[in-house]
Amino acid sequence: MQFAATRIITDDVDTLVAFYERVTGVTAARLHPLFAEVRTDTGTLAIASSATIPLLGEHAAAPRANRSVILDFLVDDVDAVYATLQGVVETFVNEPTDMPWGNRSLLFRDPDGNLVNVFTPITADAGERVAS
Repeated sequence: MQFAATRIITDDVDTLVAFYERVTGVTAARLHPLFAEVRTDTGTLAIASSATIPLLGEHAAAPRANRSVILDFLVDDVDAVYATLQGVVETFVNEPTDMPWGNRSLLFRDPDGNLVNVFTPITADAGERVAS
């Protein structure tokens, strides 16, 4: 089995796609008006319309309901990304912070309220974990 993607269900595909394109610098592949993928070298973030929920199974998912999953993005410089996200991100949960496990981290919410973390390893151990 191979992990393929993380999918967000939303009522507004266009807004979420535009947000993640700005945050990642990656142009999304629009496979359908109801579905897009932001593809990076290490993973794919899929964005699907809430109109697709009946295809998954009645009440299988709910947009804007996540309060437990965090999307993590590895970046070269958290502080530089923080500066570029001013005016793009409405809700920052914290400012760049050094975490005890060796990462410098910035946590914010996307337009649907999902948590997004950008991080940079700042210790040798953290750098080795990311490299493997």
